[in-house]
Amino acid sequence: MSQQPDEVREAIEGELRLMDPSVRRSRSLALQLLDPDFIEVGASGRRWTYDEMLAALPEMDGAAESGPRYEASKFTGVLLAPGLVHLTYETTLDGSRARRSSLWRKQGADATWQMYYHQATPLPPAGA
Repeated sequence: MSQQPDEVREAIEGELRLMDPSVRRSRSLALQLLDPDFIEVGASGRRWTYDEMLAALPEMDGAAESGPRYEASKFTGVLLAPGLVHLTYETTLDGSRARRSSLWRKQGADATWQMYYHQATPLPPAGA
């Protein structure tokens, strides 16, 4: 990750924060990381809006402090334009694997990176 441009590193840090159970359970912390125009297409195929995701996140997989946690790997990132980063990576959670893609944007000089779009595609179990 140290070879990545600063913008990509910052987007990866945001992505990892969104996988942290304490962030998933906190609406105020999640608000900082999700763009108001956020949309997700989950591994199930369901389309999530900003409000739906904020409401559901505390109960979703990976939110329980004592439960399974996301393990992320194979991060790659590209600065598509000033203020726009595309990330791809893989996750494993309790044996379920997914390939993920997200767009992070930063609007304004003092703004923080926020996830604008996220999509997950299920992967077969390891070794299959």
